[in-house]
Amino acid sequence: MTETVSTAPQRTPLTRERVLEAAVELADRGGIDALSMRKLGQALGVEGMALYRHVRDKEDILDGIVDTVMSEVVAPDRAADWKIAMRELSVAARFVMLRHPWAPAVLVARPEVGPATLRHIDSVLAILDAGGFSIDMAHHALHVLGSRVFGFTQDPFNDANDVRPDPATAAAIAQALAVRYPSVGKLAAAATHDGGLGGCDDDFEFAFGLGLILDGLDRHRAGV
Repeated sequence: MTETVSTAPQRTPLTRERVLEAAVELADRGGIDALSMRKLGQALGVEGMALYRHVRDKEDILDGIVDTVMSEVVAPDRAADWKIAMRELSVAARFVMLRHPWAPAVLVARPEVGPATLRHIDSVLAILDAGGFSIDMAHHALHVLGSRVFGFTQDPFNDANDVRPDPATAAAIAQALAVRYPSVGKLAAAATHDGGLGGCDDDFEFAFGLGLILDGLDRHRAGV
């Protein structure tokens, strides 16, 4: 009697980590509204009920995926200048938020704070502490910096889909705006890109605003 050896592929065991990674991928592809227990089960090749062995409910998933995303933010090595360290950490956090554009709104809406989010907060406070900030000032700075990092991707001036017209058309648009909105028209005439109106450089705008915040915090810390 010969022994039959099964050649069926072994299914990767389902874990909480796999569930959350799949949930992040779903949200990245279709936005947070695309995330459901049914779709998540389909993505993992399991029945929806199987997910409940690893997550309590959708609220638990939302808490989990926010922390999964925050775990991607890598704190820089301690720098001698606190502003350099804070700039590096803020830029690193922004890049993570750009990879997961749904995350900032979910992050600020969640009542629970996970370990990765706490590590990020701790890193911010540690940098400020090393820079000579009092704990009270560090608390205020934490809120200001958080608004910049996690709020910038929701900038009301969302021009990501702007089409850049040719220079002649750009000049005509600026002149037409100036008739009713002179200050806006003046900005439109000045804020051209490659000879025509177009989307702003978000990386520059983020860095510019962050620089103002850091310089302001530095003056406040010094009592100027």
